Amino acid sequence: MTDFSENSLPIANARIVMRERPTGRLELRHFERRQEPLRDLQPDEVLVENVLLSVAPAARAVMDTATYRPRLAVGETIPSTVIGRVVKSAGGGPEVGSLVAAFGGWEEHSIISVSQVRRLTTPAPIEHYLSALGQNGLTAYFGLTRIGRVAAGETVVVSGAAGGVGHLAGQIARILGARVVAITSSAEKNETLTTQLGFHAAVNRRSPDFAEDLRQAVPEGVDVYFDNVAGPVTEAILPLMNRHGRIVCSGATSAYDDGARDAPGPAGLALAAITRSLRLEGFLVGDFRQEWEAATAVLRDWTLSGQLMPRSSLTAGLDSAPAEMIGLLRGQNIGQAGVRLRPDPGDASA
Repeated sequence: MTDFSENSLPIANARIVMRERPTGRLELRHFERRQEPLRDLQPDEVLVENVLLSVAPAARAVMDTATYRPRLAVGETIPSTVIGRVVKSAGGGPEVGSLVAAFGGWEEHSIISVSQVRRLTTPAPIEHYLSALGQNGLTAYFGLTRIGRVAAGETVVVSGAAGGVGHLAGQIARILGARVVAITSSAEKNETLTTQLGFHAAVNRRSPDFAEDLRQAVPEGVDVYFDNVAGPVTEAILPLMNRHGRIVCSGATSAYDDGARDAPGPAGLALAAITRSLRLEGFLVGDFRQEWEAATAVLRDWTLSGQLMPRSSLTAGLDSAPAEMIGLLRGQNIGQAGVRLRPDPGDASA
């Protein structure tokens, strides 16, 4: 049992910062571990002892450019979702001992505004709040139900399908009654998705026959494309989209680590959108914040029933985070990548 008494509270914090801005592929030299005193809390803040940290492609993007948050400055903490326990509160909000999720960073402890803390009260394994019951599950759910408006019998293609969002999006599309085709970077990933997670077909984007393999995998065309990668993969999808198809813009990992962020494309988008009456729409999961609780209940029911099977790959210790991100960007993960900082404090009912 963690001691949350005043005498036991930490006075210093370890964190991983951007040591220098990457100009190409990410390397360990771009990161640095720092140990610094914890500042005092403001009246509307809580101190969270982090248990799990997410490792996500979006953190690589913000090291290079502004996204839905400002461009990261040298010396700033690498941003991530954090799951942990409140150990100190200066005012309102979750009481000490509450299990919470928030947008923090790669650090042992996070100081977070009360308004940005999500108290986790639904009983579930804690790692599910990095995956199916967290930002990734909600992104996949709203992307398919609100943006893609998937209907039973349609064909859904998911790129980056072995990733933290993609492996959930494909399963949710299947639950909604669609035929689901995965695009990944390896035959091994494809086998896992089709034999263990219920995808109906899968193609390898690194195959020399990718375009033809993709065409054969969608003989009736594509109704919904859940796009996690953008770039050449999206270009290959466009000629296969059915009339009134929907493209859900969830990520652009093809541009995160190779300096191609400013490249034009995808080629043929305007003509395809016009002639096929396509709808292409981006979104942020925060757009649906008022619906998070109801969506989480649905996702939990699917998980408990075994229809939705979240995958996670957790390394141990704060110092493992940079290497985990580099591996993720090079296609080495299946499911949600993350870091465990300390033992599991119990599920959200504790």
